[in-house]
Amino acid sequence: MVTVRAVCPGDFDDWLALWHGYQTFYRVTIPDEATRILWARLLDDAEPMHGALAVLDGAAVGLVHHIRHRTCWAVADDCYLQDLFVSPAVRGQGAGRQLIAHVYAAAAAQGCGRVYWLTHETNHSAMALYDRVSERSGFVEYSRALGG
Repeated sequence: MVTVRAVCPGDFDDWLALWHGYQTFYRVTIPDEATRILWARLLDDAEPMHGALAVLDGAAVGLVHHIRHRTCWAVADDCYLQDLFVSPAVRGQGAGRQLIAHVYAAAAAQGCGRVYWLTHETNHSAMALYDRVSERSGFVEYSRALGG
């Protein structure tokens, strides 16, 4: 049975392995400095950023990061589910669904009015899950890197 819990300081090595798996999946390389700062933010109660691990038989098999932030469209904050990754060996066993449910519960506890996220248009297997646990907004993302 998959359980989900917030990350804690002793989880770094397990979290890092999953974080690298996430980067491999999306074919990106996140600089070590950004990874180090991300980990510190996940552990800092003053930060609006949070992380959790999915655990199966004592092993970390998935991760999720989410960020609470203000929105111009509502009084309540929004929650952005930024990163979600489950080890390929255990996909289809409920870890992704449990990680999303964890974010829903955490966001509700923080008083957020909405949880949202993005995925790559080619991530069809994840989208099959997302279509069952959420609604497509119809918005298309645009972005521009500014450095830093």
